[in-house]
Amino acid sequence: MPNINHEIIKWARETSNLTIEISAQKLQIQDGKTATAAEKLMAYEDGSVSPSRSMLLRMSKLYRRPLLTFYLDKPPIIGDRGEDFRTLPEEVAIEENAQVDALIRDIKARQSLVRDTLIDEDEGEYLDFVDKHTADESVQEITQTLRNTLQLDMDDFRSLPTYGDAFKLIRNHAEAAGIFVLLQGNLGSYHSNISVTAFRGFALSDKIVPFIIINDLDAKSAWTFTLLHEMAHIALGQTGISGAFMERKIEKFCNDVASEFLLPKEEFNNFTLPEIDVEDIAERVSGYAFSKKISSSHVVYRLYRRGDIDKKTWEKLRDYYHTQWVEKKRREKAKNKEKNSGPSAYVIKKYKLGALVSLVERFTYSGAISTTKVGMLLNVKPLKVHRLFESSQLA
Repeated sequence: MPNINHEIIKWARETSNLTIEISAQKLQIQDGKTATAAEKLMAYEDGSVSPSRSMLLRMSKLYRRPLLTFYLDKPPIIGDRGEDFRTLPEEVAIEENAQVDALIRDIKARQSLVRDTLIDEDEGEYLDFVDKHTADESVQEITQTLRNTLQLDMDDFRSLPTYGDAFKLIRNHAEAAGIFVLLQGNLGSYHSNISVTAFRGFALSDKIVPFIIINDLDAKSAWTFTLLHEMAHIALGQTGISGAFMERKIEKFCNDVASEFLLPKEEFNNFTLPEIDVEDIAERVSGYAFSKKISSSHVVYRLYRRGDIDKKTWEKLRDYYHTQWVEKKRREKAKNKEKNSGPSAYVIKKYKLGALVSLVERFTYSGAISTTKVGMLLNVKPLKVHRLFESSQLA
């Protein structure tokens, strides 16, 4: 089992704004004959005593730090969120926002370990597109960088039968370019689901191992747009989190980049609407959006921005598509419950983790990383890591 970094134990407590005495109490450390509870905790922090696995788990929960953090070579030095690009409505609960923080800390710990291992194995290469631009440059310039990076044939992308298939293709291209793209909308179980209102995606910019996280509780038709939006942040060298409401200037800028990539302005100009009612607009937009493998909500927003529909009509259509999506999710859930079948948990997890699995698998068999760290990187029990490696890919 790899050694625990005692410096991080102290760092985790201090960054949680907890005193030695309060932490010892909450960690259920008892006074002894030769040392008080606080002194026992100080022994863990100065490295003279190593905590047990159960104690480490309690520390992880109390300090709201992923278990993997305690095995890093040094404490993380970058802020937890990076920049918060969101505009949050009042209904986002404090607890849900704390879950977002915990998720970001978890992913950053994984990113740090992957980065260190790549460098140790002499595989750390700088990626040219990361931090290549500034927000003073044009949407077209950054869009072209994304196109050059992804090398995606848009005809192939649009010809695929489902939104999920289209996302899988563009994700494969992003991962081939060196970006780790993870699908995760909770802290490991549905009990900790994080709404799209709280976060839609976030980017962890890094010249060697950039990460993009997409909230998979969002509609599949929106995943590709979120991926490109976060790629725009990475091209700008920005680490940060994006939500469902994008009022800030930088968020609108990254939206424009993603939009231009998926549906160039010159092409969109060919799509026009005659004077028809809202129901007819909704039907026509849905067909057009699917043919381009973009969401219907995005198309009606583009129509609103272009002046084809007024704000009231846009909002009505946006709400209509959201209601449709919620109803579709409800039907799918009921259908899956009836069938009581589907891919295994390992297959689903492998799909959500993407290229991270194959990289970690290679590190494991080469001996570059311990099974314990592999389990924490992939959020799988060490003894079951190989079951994840051997599971089939999700079609």
